[in-house]
Amino acid sequence: MHHYEHFWLNPTFWVAVSFVIFVVLLGRTMWNKGTEALDARAAKIRAELDEAARLRAEAEAMRRQADADRKAALAEAETLIARAKLEAERLAAATAAEAEAAAKRRERMAMDRIHAAEASALTEVRQAAASIATAAAREVIAQNLDAAADARLIDAAVADLPKVLRAA
Repeated sequence: MHHYEHFWLNPTFWVAVSFVIFVVLLGRTMWNKGTEALDARAAKIRAELDEAARLRAEAEAMRRQADADRKAALAEAETLIARAKLEAERLAAATAAEAEAAAKRRERMAMDRIHAAEASALTEVRQAAASIATAAAREVIAQNLDAAADARLIDAAVADLPKVLRAA
C-alpha cells in the first residue's frame, strides 16, 4: 500500500469528498424537488378544501333558500286554503239564502194559487147560488104571482123610484 505524505494527496480522500459533494448536491436537489412536490400537493389540497368550503357554503345557501321557499309555499297554501274556506262559506251562505228565497217564492206562488182557487170556487158557488136563487124565484113567482099582483108590484116600484134615485 502506498502512503501519501498528506491526506489530501490521497485519491481515496478525493473520492470521498466527491462522493460527499455529490450526495449533498443530490440531496439538496432531491430536497428541493420533494419540498416542491409537497408544496404543490399542499396547494392542491388547500384548493380542494377551499372548493369544498365554497360548495358547502353554496349548499347551505341553497338549503336556506329551499327552506324559505318551502315556508313561503306553505304560507301561500295556508292562505289559499283560508280563501277557499271563506269562498265556500260565502257560497254556502249565498246558496242557502237563494234556496230560502226560492222556497218563499214557491210558498207565495202556492198561496196565490190557493187564493185564486178559493176566489174561483167562491165565484162558482155564487154563480150556482144565483142560478139556484133565480130558478127558485122564478118558480115562486110563477106559482104565486098573477096579473093583479104583478100590477101592484110595478106600481110600488114606480112610486119608490124618486126615493131610490135621490138616495143614489
